[in-house]
Amino acid sequence: MKKTTNPPEPTFEQALTELEGLIDALEKGEMTLEDSLAAFERGIGLTRRCQQSLEAAEQRVRILTDARPSAEPEPFDIHD
Repeated sequence: MKKTTNPPEPTFEQALTELEGLIDALEKGEMTLEDSLAAFERGIGLTRRCQQSLEAAEQRVRILTDARPSAEPEPFDIHD
């Protein structure tokens, strides 16, 4: 029995490049409705991946620039 593995998560740069390609393809308006919906769904997933990467990077910057010697990761509201 063969075990299926999920492909690795794309890097931020890979996700952004793919997202830009999907947007270009959708804007041309030459895709079928089904293909457009699949591209839109993929784009939503890529957008979420990019947002997660940016949030993680922002948190790392906050930690690195915190003047407190005991600074630790803290949850933050992305809607600030």
